[in-house]
Amino acid sequence: MAINETLKAISDPVRRDILTMLKKGRMSAGEIAEKFNLTGATVSYHLSKLKKADLIGEQKEKNFIYYDLNTSVFEEVLTWIYMLGGNK
Repeated sequence: MAINETLKAISDPVRRDILTMLKKGRMSAGEIAEKFNLTGATVSYHLSKLKKADLIGEQKEKNFIYYDLNTSVFEEVLTWIYMLGGNK
């Protein structure tokens, strides 16, 4: 698990908002971009950071790319955090 990449990715409020949106289900890049007052390039940058941290996956269908959450990474991070608070 690349915990540094994961924590870096979720440190940005826009990326956290994207993750929250994807919690409801997969969305296209265009649908995600509509929710922000940002350029398409900026939204694409945030999506690439989330993808690099393996927090989201992508599926190409015709002319669209759909994104969804990779919940296994969140489970790994939570496990790591719980281990920190364990017995001393």
